[in-house]
Amino acid sequence: MVAEYIPQNLAKYFRRQAYGVWTISLAVVAFWVALILLPPLAASSFSNISYPLYKFFSFICHQIPERSFHLDGHQLAVCSRCFGVYFGLFAGFLIYPLWRRIEEIEPLARFWLFLSLVPISIDWSLTVFGVWENTHLSRFVTGLVLGVVCATFIVPALVEIFRNFSVKKDRGSGFSP
Repeated sequence: MVAEYIPQNLAKYFRRQAYGVWTISLAVVAFWVALILLPPLAASSFSNISYPLYKFFSFICHQIPERSFHLDGHQLAVCSRCFGVYFGLFAGFLIYPLWRRIEEIEPLARFWLFLSLVPISIDWSLTVFGVWENTHLSRFVTGLVLGVVCATFIVPALVEIFRNFSVKKDRGSGFSP
C-alpha cells in the first residue's frame, strides 16, 4: 500500500536504530540479572557489596529464604518467582530477533500478555487456597513465562519510543536519515 511505503534509506536507519535500542536494552537487563546473582557470590568475601544489593532488592521483593534459590549457601537477591521473571525478560530480549523483525513496532495482541499471567495466577492461587504448595521450580517457570512474554511487548515499545524521538528531532533540524 502506498500509505505504508518507507524509503529504503529510512528503513535501513530504523533497522540500525532498532538494533542499537535492542542491544542497549539487552545489556541493561543482563546487568540487572547480574546484580541479582552478585550478592550470594560476593557474600563470603565482599559483604560490603552484597549487603547494599540485598537491601536494594528488599524494596522490590519479599526475599523469603524458603522461596528463594541459593548459591553457595546464600540466597539470591530476589525470590525464585521474581528471578524467573527477570531471567525470562533477559531470555526474551535475547531471543527476540530470532523470531521477530527487530524494527517491527506493531505489538502482539494483548491477549498473549494476559494469557502469560494465567500460569503464575494458578500457581499462586493454588498455594493461597491450600490446594498445593508451589515449589521453587513452579515459581521460577511461571515467572519465566511472564518475563519472556513481557519482553515481546517491551522491545517493540522501546524501539517505537526511540523512533518517535528521533523522527521528531530529525524533523526539527531538517535532517532526513
